[in-house]
Amino acid sequence: MDIRIKTRNVDINDALKDYMESKMSKLEKFFSKIMDSQVVVSFNRGRYTVEVTSNANGVVMRGEERDSDIRKAFDKALKNIERQVKKHKDYLKDRAKLKSHDVSLDIDQLMSELESEPEPEESEIVKTKKFDVRAMDPKEATMQMDLLGHSFFIFKNMESGKLNVVYRRNDGGYGLLDPME
Repeated sequence: MDIRIKTRNVDINDALKDYMESKMSKLEKFFSKIMDSQVVVSFNRGRYTVEVTSNANGVVMRGEERDSDIRKAFDKALKNIERQVKKHKDYLKDRAKLKSHDVSLDIDQLMSELESEPEPEESEIVKTKKFDVRAMDPKEATMQMDLLGHSFFIFKNMESGKLNVVYRRNDGGYGLLDPME
């Protein structure tokens, strides 16, 4: 596994780098498919922020923690990643058993939600983000969305080959946007 350590506004010593690398390499015990990991350490307002991102064969897992002690922040972020790795590993074991998708779309409710939202007076794009779109089923896309902590996720549907979006609904369920041809 390739491990990269980046720093922003902080210098870390070699002993701490070795500590982080040895802890990160132990992730392979949980899941051997982790290809690379990145640790970003920054210091702002008297607190250290540690972001740990791991790529497990296209599935991105991310943990971020803040603390006044850099080791504590790193250990907490690593615990988040370990939890996600275990969850993903369990998902892969159960994946063969899953035959149906629990994801559905209530188009009438979606339209009423969109119509009830007030339109902003001036729309401005403040950030553009590029990413790879992987082929997967909707269940896997909802899991990936949860692992990233996002409210929506764009993916290529394995069955139809079209771009789809899964999103977290206000009532706690999930929705699937599947464009018509």
